[in-house]
Amino acid sequence: MPEPQQLSQRTPESSDRQVVVVTGGSRGIGAHLVRAFADAGHAVELCARDGDRARSLAAELVAAGHDVVGATLDVTNAAAVDAYVRDVVERRGRIDVLVNNAGLIEPPSTLWDADVETWERVLRVNVLGPFLVSRAVAPHLLAAGGGRVINLNSGAGTRSAPDQSAYHAGKTALARITGGLHLAGREHGLRAFDLAPGVVVTDMTTAMPQDEGRTEWTDPADVTTLALALASGELDAWSGRLVRAGVDTVASLQARAAEGLGEHERTIGLLPYGPDDPLG
Repeated sequence: MPEPQQLSQRTPESSDRQVVVVTGGSRGIGAHLVRAFADAGHAVELCARDGDRARSLAAELVAAGHDVVGATLDVTNAAAVDAYVRDVVERRGRIDVLVNNAGLIEPPSTLWDADVETWERVLRVNVLGPFLVSRAVAPHLLAAGGGRVINLNSGAGTRSAPDQSAYHAGKTALARITGGLHLAGREHGLRAFDLAPGVVVTDMTTAMPQDEGRTEWTDPADVTTLALALASGELDAWSGRLVRAGVDTVASLQARAAEGLGEHERTIGLLPYGPDDPLG
């Protein structure tokens, strides 16, 4: 792991305005998140493979009075990720929140009919990408006394499927990245969350055969409200766990946390066959 650059410690006076990095922020859920963080007064760094689109969105928001920068980034390129994070830190002085949003899904196919290159690409973007960006950002969060990582996950990560094995495997793996960040970083102020957005109308979801004819969609505001609350620290009790937009609310999550959360609640693990299961 690279040595963290020494950054200024966060203070209560400066914590309301955060530096937020959003990957895959040029369209879809990512663009909704960028707009929400910008509207809330945060400094936003959005990146995407489509750099022109990222810069166009940033320019639109800057014209509206927001502090937003757009850039090109392939999250699967380790050297590019490291250089991008260094650039953000040099310009901003710190990073407070990372939102790993960039992701792909493959066309439905049984595993034995799956295209190898497509399968690998989905895993690279959905797993290697969040790993590389988190690996580059985490030292800066730790050096500054803590921070938060929000991984855009899915209910697909909690179960198997007959026709999209790459996406489901990738989201399960992403939860392990979240859990690893939480366990290794919690004593140092680092918090990590899985945020499942439900099914939001985007270019990706409207092109998916399984969503053809769907009439119930998740309101993007439900996603952004939870993301802002996670970033603010209001829901730190849920670090290492999954929350779901459109079902959970800030109030319901706070109330449930106040009652006490079991060690494995809202995490992915082995379900034993009974109290005498040696793997239980």
